[in-house]
Order: sequence, then C-alpha cells, then structure tokens
Amino acid sequence: MKIAYLGPRGTFTEVAARGMFEQGELIPFRTIPTCMDAVEASEVDFAVVPIENAIEGSVNLTLDYLIHKQRLPIVGGITVAIEQHLLINPNKGTKEINKIVSHPHAIAQCHEFLQKQYPNAEWEYMNSTGAAAQFVKEHPELGIAAIANEGAAKAYDLHIAHSNIHDFPNNRTSFVVLSKNAEAIRFSGPLHTEDKTMLMVTLPSDFSGALHQVLSAFAWRKLNLTKIESRPTKTGLGNYFFIIDVEGLMDDVLIPGVVSELQALGCGVDILGSYPCYTLVKNEAKMR
Repeated sequence: MKIAYLGPRGTFTEVAARGMFEQGELIPFRTIPTCMDAVEASEVDFAVVPIENAIEGSVNLTLDYLIHKQRLPIVGGITVAIEQHLLINPNKGTKEINKIVSHPHAIAQCHEFLQKQYPNAEWEYMNSTGAAAQFVKEHPELGIAAIANEGAAKAYDLHIAHSNIHDFPNNRTSFVVLSKNAEAIRFSGPLHTEDKTMLMVTLPSDFSGALHQVLSAFAWRKLNLTKIESRPTKTGLGNYFFIIDVEGLMDDVLIPGVVSELQALGCGVDILGSYPCYTLVKNEAKMR
C-alpha cells in the first residue's frame, strides 16, 4: 500500500500515518490538497490529513478541499498527542533567534510562549512543521527557529532549545484517512476509541427554523452528536452548510431515517464517512 501524508519527514501527520499503517509505504506530499489529489489520481491508496486540533479547532483547508474539490470517503480516523518544541541549529544560541517558522496552527498553539520569550521575533508560516524544521536545517546561517516535534529534531539534527512550548497541556490533533473506496477500515495497531459517522447538511434557504428541525431529527432517535460546525458554501454571503459528527457507525435504520427525514424537509445530506476512530498514545507515537 502507498499512503500519502503531509510532509516532509518529521510532521505530526507522519506520526499519525505510521500509527495507522505499520507496513505501508509512506509518501510525503507538500500540501494537504496534493495528498488528496494523489488519491484521486490513484497514485496512492490512502491519504492521511489533519482535520481538527483541540486548541485551534478544525483544519479548514482539509474540510473545504474535501467538500468542494475532492469528495473522498473518510475510512478511518486517529488522534495524536501534540507536543511542540522550539528547534534551532546546534551552532546557534537562543539569543540569536529573530524569526520563528512553522505551520500556522503550530504557531497559534504556542502564542503565549512566543509573546513571553520572543516578543520581537518575526513569524513566518510554512506548509508543515516538518517543512519548518527542514528550512532551519538548510539555513544554519540565519537566526531562525522552528516549532516542530521531537521526530523533526531527530530527522534534521536540530537542538531542542525549549520543550513543550504549547499553551495548553491537553493538545491533540485528529487526522482522517481518505480513500476512493468508501468501505471503513479496521486497524490493529492503535487503540480503538469510538466509531463516528460524519454528515454534511445543507439547509433550505426558505425554511424557518430549519436547524432546529435538523437537530430534532437526531434527538428523538437518541443519536448523540459529538460535533456540529458551520462552513460557508462559497456560493454567497450568509450561505452555510453544517458538518455533523454522529456517535456510531452507519446502521440500517436510525441514520438512514435521519437522512430521509432531512431530505423531506428540503435539506441536502451527504455522508462524508462512517468509520472507526483510534488514539495513538504518547509512548507509541515516539516508538513508531
């Protein structure tokens, strides 16, 4: 199997991908969209991409590209503990740092630390934390530091100047596995924690109280919603659809009943995936 992930080496997505696919060939791609495009073009069998962070919320690029460009089924999910470190070249000191590079989410996760320790440092965004670490490695003459993980420090021979610099201790990121085959996949390595069905619901523009009716369709069937989020349809100001996560896998009665009821109300409903979710514990993440 070939598995696309947001590269280069040393990203948290690589950790997630290896946690799910112990035997597959991991292939790094520069951006999240190119990972998805590779699946659609049959260059790889799966793509592992980030979808939500406990501190910064949803990864909008993943959601928007999945909805509007490459409608690939979600066949699995995994959550990884996130520990952000400040990495520098071994020949540099912390007093020489005048620029911090990393993925926008990583910089946002460490905002308090950066304001206290490096208030005058410039920020520059990269496509991934691994790309930031690689950039620091390739420019030893510059006074730059990367926010990335321990694996990136090892991959690029960088020194960890500050450990665990994220603002909140319970930092987690969830990743999804995408495939052209809609059948959910069971994985044997990581810890299975829950099952989830993700729906996209578009409300009818002329229906008063439509969102209340949508939620009622789940409530009276006693289906537990773990997430509901609005995203713009990109068709006009004020037009939104909703991403809804339902606890449990697609069944023969309850969730199809919700879909039929919502469609009868004039809503558009798409099943984005019905899949098992896993958690990669800290020690496993370091070992893989």
